Amino acid sequence: MKSFSPVAFGALLVGGMAIGFAGILMRLSDVNPIASAFWRMALAAPLLWAWAFATARSDAAAGLRTDLSRILVLSGVFFAGDLAIWHLALHYTTVANATLLSNMTPLFIAIWLFFVYKTRFSNGFLIGMAVALAGAVLLIGPSASTSSTQLMGDGLGFFSAVFYAGYQLVIKDCRESYSTARLMAWSTTISAVILLPLALLMPGPFLPANAEGWVPLLALALVAQIGGQTVIAYAFAHLPASLASVSLLIQPLTAALAALAIFGERIGPWQMVGGALLLCGIYLSKRNST
Repeated sequence: MKSFSPVAFGALLVGGMAIGFAGILMRLSDVNPIASAFWRMALAAPLLWAWAFATARSDAAAGLRTDLSRILVLSGVFFAGDLAIWHLALHYTTVANATLLSNMTPLFIAIWLFFVYKTRFSNGFLIGMAVALAGAVLLIGPSASTSSTQLMGDGLGFFSAVFYAGYQLVIKDCRESYSTARLMAWSTTISAVILLPLALLMPGPFLPANAEGWVPLLALALVAQIGGQTVIAYAFAHLPASLASVSLLIQPLTAALAALAIFGERIGPWQMVGGALLLCGIYLSKRNST
């Protein structure tokens, strides 16, 4: 069991809250959804590479890899798929729904481990999975009865969790041979390369209409990608997995509160219950995972 690190725990909470603002910033941008995902990667990549080059000597001294490998390419592919689908989901459904459903990731990881590695799970984990699934049904149920467009967005948000699960599994395998800086630099760059043609082909503007339009895109790169994903990647290496799962609770909570304050997106009583059950179920699944 890893010892508790207050610094890493603080970084985990800050990173989770930072990612919670991603949906808000995407909504504030005036480019198409996939373009906002591309600019998030493209604007963050130079800063991440500067960090990676600055730590090159320490990486070499620690015997860590710096070259491009197949597993790094796979990390970029999975993350690009996650971002593309999730940003599309935000175009059709609420920030709270898209963020909550994308946090079904631990369940897909469990399914993969069960069928591929024959991993056995505790009763607590299975109970948590059932609670999370029940919460998801309650969360998307009102959408099904009122708006087919929002239901499609909810489905996309749920599907994005599949890609994010693949990304997390690949990143976990990369950590032993790559530093956080080098890993995030490569992964972010590969994701940007994959997202570029998709952003150019999608209807809607690729470039902001004016200088002010770059502000939310820069914020996506600095807050969500560097202040969120990168900071959490650092924290995961220094905390027990059960404690790291707190980030899954902070992210959708931040998104829901921010969307309520900025866009006035309100959540009905049953959706609130569903969201709470979903978060509790994911927390129980992670806490009781083997």
